[in-house]
Amino acid sequence: MRVGVEARDRLDGSVEERAAFMLTLDSINFGSGWFPTLRKREGRSGYFTVALGLRDRFCALGPWSAEELAAIEPKEVAATLGQDAAHELMALFARSLRDLGAHVASSYGGRFAGVVEAAGGSAVALVDELSGWECFADVSFWKRAQISASDLAFAGVADFGDLERLTLFADNLIPHVLRLDGVLLFDPELVARIERGELLEHDSPEEVEMRAGAVHAAELMCAERPGLTPRHVDHILWTKGGGRGYKAVPRPRARTTAY
Repeated sequence: MRVGVEARDRLDGSVEERAAFMLTLDSINFGSGWFPTLRKREGRSGYFTVALGLRDRFCALGPWSAEELAAIEPKEVAATLGQDAAHELMALFARSLRDLGAHVASSYGGRFAGVVEAAGGSAVALVDELSGWECFADVSFWKRAQISASDLAFAGVADFGDLERLTLFADNLIPHVLRLDGVLLFDPELVARIERGELLEHDSPEEVEMRAGAVHAAELMCAERPGLTPRHVDHILWTKGGGRGYKAVPRPRARTTAY
């Protein structure tokens, strides 16, 4: 449930088009460790630079077919997103998109909506399926597999009866927000490394603990307020992280395909 307002005009197409957009976007919903090196749209973050580039492509040409994704190259990804083809992230995006296309083509008859249908109304079942694909790999928290279930429900593609079982979508921004708000306490040495712009190693103890702390904090918040779910906490905190005060302070970054 993190799709920005600017991308919502991709949510009024057919079920198949909406499923294609959300799965395509979420298969490349990573790379925050590289975002400072991207050519960003005016006034936009790295995420929205990617999301809006994809939106514009879908508006102009429609979705890529599963077969087209299975053969996509970094040059086409870069042209879509307004980036240099030699940028390391473009090759990683292309690899993830090829994996998505191959799975949809081979197991779902080329239908992106078929991925949702196979989950049988369960967000957990969808996460279990996606988590076995390279394009959604994150063995620590399954962040992008979970956010895909949330986004597909938000887009009206899926009617999942168990969305409350999803955790907060563990990334680097929400721990940053919680640290600045005084909810999470980081070791002073770690804070100094982050504020120097030093990259963290993905799956290092400090990176895992940072993300786990955010997940646990969300569960505690939900326990205090009946009806509140980690999915909603995630949306509130992630949106809050776009504020000027949070953007003014360096956030933790790791170069990983997990987030």
